Amino acid sequence: MFIIDWIGTGVSWVLVQFHSLFTFFGMDPASGWTWTFSIVGLVIVIRILLIPLFVKQIKAQRNLQIIQPKIKEIQKKYAGDRERQSQEMMKVYKETGTNPLASCLPILLQAPIFFALFRVLQGIAMYNTEDPGYTAPGVFAWDQYASLLPQAHEASIFGVPLYGYFMGADEVAADGFDPLNTRVLSLILIILMTATTFLTQRQLIVKNSAPDNPMVKQQKILLYVFPVIFAVGGINFPIGVLIYWLTTNLWTMAQQFYVIRNNPQPGTPAFEAWEARKAAKGARKNGDAAAVEDEVVEVEPVQRVQPKRKSRSERNKSSGTKPKGTSS
Repeated sequence: MFIIDWIGTGVSWVLVQFHSLFTFFGMDPASGWTWTFSIVGLVIVIRILLIPLFVKQIKAQRNLQIIQPKIKEIQKKYAGDRERQSQEMMKVYKETGTNPLASCLPILLQAPIFFALFRVLQGIAMYNTEDPGYTAPGVFAWDQYASLLPQAHEASIFGVPLYGYFMGADEVAADGFDPLNTRVLSLILIILMTATTFLTQRQLIVKNSAPDNPMVKQQKILLYVFPVIFAVGGINFPIGVLIYWLTTNLWTMAQQFYVIRNNPQPGTPAFEAWEARKAAKGARKNGDAAAVEDEVVEVEPVQRVQPKRKSRSERNKSSGTKPKGTSS
């Protein structure tokens, strides 16, 4: 719990810093949208910090793709000895520096941040000046940020408080909010969060996984497990947490699309499409060069033709005059 509290302090500090920034640029400090964009800013900061981990994840996935022939050979050789099979596979992983769980690390490392944000929003939701046992969450307990706590408690979007959640929708009525609006907005965000989770995982399987890769089976399991987890758990997530997770899903989807398109794993449909684009680009480049060569025509120097000198009789004839000494 100490770690979650420590992370909660950092999460709440980032929130109030973005809140101050957006307020400085003219946004209403009491508006729920100001706090919503602060949550989006928190996502951006977290995802930037996770970029080195994402790079390691990509490298690990490539190593898994490269060592697949060895893994298949071990599985075939020690088909009847599970223990020896696991030992040999772990040996290959160690020699190549490959972590088979690397694809799950970004989600696992975000989990503490996720729960810390959950506790911060829960602390905001439970704000009650009449309760002597109430403790403000994170930096909201500091004197310089204490005045932001009631403001964050009352912040809302579409008439729904950021601390509201689907299963506890009736509780927002005490603060003057409509429980129905809370349920509707929660349900919309849960559907979007679940859909983006599914599409992100499906994009990885369809475009950047080889058909014969045994890891695909595990990825297909996650393809359906994660959306179900988020759909079921989402009914207990505050609106602010749903916004956080939807935003990080969109970031992951865009980042993954860029990497798959520009740096795909060999032997995958994305790699074939990348090679096709590369070949088409080279063909266009060569075609343009050939067209330029065809347009270049060798121009021969033009020689000036000197006029011939006419005799006097020829000049008189052309001018229509008669030579002297002749009669009409």
